[in-house]
Amino acid sequence: MFISILNIIALMCFLICWFGYTIFAKRKAKDTNCIAKCMHQHRIHWMYEVITRDIRVGEAALLANLERNIAFFASSTLLVLAGVLTLFAQVEKLESVIQSIPYAELSPHSVVQFKLGLLAFIFVLAFFQFTWSMRQYGFINVMIGAAPIDESGNNENLRRYAKQMAIVQDQAAHSYNYGLRSYYFSMAAICWFFHPLLFIFASLFVVYTLYIREFKSKSVKAITAGQEFLDIERNTRFPPTDTLNKDEP
Repeated sequence: MFISILNIIALMCFLICWFGYTIFAKRKAKDTNCIAKCMHQHRIHWMYEVITRDIRVGEAALLANLERNIAFFASSTLLVLAGVLTLFAQVEKLESVIQSIPYAELSPHSVVQFKLGLLAFIFVLAFFQFTWSMRQYGFINVMIGAAPIDESGNNENLRRYAKQMAIVQDQAAHSYNYGLRSYYFSMAAICWFFHPLLFIFASLFVVYTLYIREFKSKSVKAITAGQEFLDIERNTRFPPTDTLNKDEP
């Protein structure tokens, strides 16, 4: 198998963009308001309220809706993966389609198979992330079911338990986010079939899109403002003991 220098550079750029952005977003979320950080605080508020409720039908409905969304992506990922694996037996037809596109790079048979392998690997990773997210949402269902009731909301031990429930839910959301991120970068990987320069541009564009949506979007601003309002309300209700703001996201 012969891969040109430009293709190697494009592949390295893709990997750096994907894993580099993952590391960057994780570190930046520690000291910058973003979707991940603010939603974690919202989940803590949510779990604080859960332990004060006798009837938790609403929580069951909300969590079931989240699980349905993840199950949709998990099943869709299997279908996409099956389609990608089928293309391994139709490489000649795929090459003829690529050759019919203007300015598309003509790649050797083995290189096209390598590109298909990369695409299949991405969707395998996405499937693992989605299914792990589903399992963790199952864990949080069990924890909510096991949570005792504290109508006053002043039981410090139960509030610590609520924070642990929020952590499990936060990890489930992270796995879901990683799965969605795999879909984003799979769009960039598809561009590699046409030209490595387009592959590089698409990788950079995906990083830019993710950064804007997770750190600079209007949704982030609204969620951050909502978090501040909830913090004020929580501190008003429980001024002596509430330590929500001291928790790390």
